[in-house]
Formats: sequence, C-alpha cells, structure tokens
Amino acid sequence: MADMLVKLYDFDYDESLFQHLENSQITVRRTKAPEKFIVLNWVKNKFGNHWASECDVSFSNNPISCFIAVDESKNKIIGFSCYDATCKDFFGPMGVDDNYRGKNIGKALLLKALKSMEEVGYAYAIIGGVGPAKFYEKVAKAIIIEDSEPGIYKGLLK
Repeated sequence: MADMLVKLYDFDYDESLFQHLENSQITVRRTKAPEKFIVLNWVKNKFGNHWASECDVSFSNNPISCFIAVDESKNKIIGFSCYDATCKDFFGPMGVDDNYRGKNIGKALLLKALKSMEEVGYAYAIIGGVGPAKFYEKVAKAIIIEDSEPGIYKGLLK
C-alpha cells in the first residue's frame, strides 16, 4: 500500500458535518489523558496491537494527537484517528466501528485530525500505507506518492 499526500492549506473543512453528527448524538473530539487506557483497549480490541501501539504514541504528544468519535447516547467510542504516531507529519491510523460505517464518522475523524495538523504548523500531511485511497482522494484531495510502497512500514514485525 502506497502513501498519500494532502495539501493542508487546500482541503475543505466542513463544519456542518460536525453539527449533523451532533444532531445524531455523535461527537468527534480530541481525547483526554485520563481516557488513554480506555481508548487504547478499544483500539486494540477492534483493530489490533499495531494500531494500538501507534495510538499510544499519540498520547505522548502535546497536544494529544488522537481524536475519538463517541456515541453519546451509549457513552461509547465508535471511532478514532491519530497523527504524529508512527512518524512526524503522518496521519493515521484511523478506524471506525463496523456498526457505524457509512455515516461520515471516518470523514469527520480525518478532517478533525488534518485541521489540527494544519493548526500546529504542517503544510502537508502524509497518509501512510493507505488502504481506501478513493476515500482520501474524495475527502481530502489526497494524491498517491510515487514509489512509496512499502514505505515506512517495510520490515514491520508481525
């Protein structure tokens, strides 16, 4: 899987998306330090050790570079996204609970993280080892970085 590049100074940050989600009792926000182990356990259970390890690193950043989507009606995590976890200026990982996919939660998590990256001073974001390239192209105008496969994840222990 190749890496992708996003121009942070040229993507659409749709505020109305967040209002629409809030009307459905779904909030997307930066995590808080006391939630670390709750978030890490959820990520590990849903997506495995690698993503939980990357998510763990995001809690060491200042500000914390992990965002969560929460179903407020059930007080439970339904998605997450991180940046500056594997490498500086890298977005990811990101995941949404299977039962909540197709509701723009992934889009909201991506946009929240990319906006935060822009606010801390990045002009571009790298999305490492992309799975759903069409999603990133559509939501963030991301483009494939040529010759970036296998990239930073080459030789990863499994």
